[in-house]
Amino acid sequence: MPTNDNTALDYIHLYQHDLPDHLDLGSIIAIDTEAMGLNHYRDRLCLVQISSGDGQVHLVQFIPEYLGGKGFTACPNLKKLLTSPSVTKIMHFARFDVGILQYALDIKLSSVVCTKIAAKLTRTFTDKHGLAALCRDILKVELCKQQQSSDWGAPTLTPEQLVYAASDVLYLHRLWDALKQLLIRENRLELAQSCFSFLSARADLDILGYEEPDIFQHRSS
Repeated sequence: MPTNDNTALDYIHLYQHDLPDHLDLGSIIAIDTEAMGLNHYRDRLCLVQISSGDGQVHLVQFIPEYLGGKGFTACPNLKKLLTSPSVTKIMHFARFDVGILQYALDIKLSSVVCTKIAAKLTRTFTDKHGLAALCRDILKVELCKQQQSSDWGAPTLTPEQLVYAASDVLYLHRLWDALKQLLIRENRLELAQSCFSFLSARADLDILGYEEPDIFQHRSS
């Protein structure tokens, strides 16, 4: 597995606007996104990170037309992968990633699993369910989060940003394997799958503004 060594980035493959033709990433992939912020309407999608669990990471960078790019109009290979029901997509805090991908690319994602939901359903003895905490506690891997709030909209990303972006998907296969076993042990796998199946609709509700008030919450009139 690659280390966070900025001088050795041969495991990172950076593309603009789409994945290359005929790239086979298998039937289960890890996905993450980087954006200008957390508001789907205001903050544009900048980067999509994908790994098939083989130690390689494929990054798709989106550059808006006013900066000389193609925007989100030319990514048929990426859209096909994201919408394929036969490809499982592992994400951490999938509610955000599914939402921004569906909004920016005008697609519907399917076959998503979320390691954050899995952690909250099984690790009820702690409130630490962030990716860095889970990788440290379960996989004994330390993730550096220094670039988390950097400028992802820059036309040229730094080596430090590329390494950070890659680290967010490099360990998701192992993390999901471990959390899936906990879900099975605690008899909550079926419940988790029901939650995962709802993520696309939950993201649509967020986009429509139903994050607050939450339509599932009872409030006295």
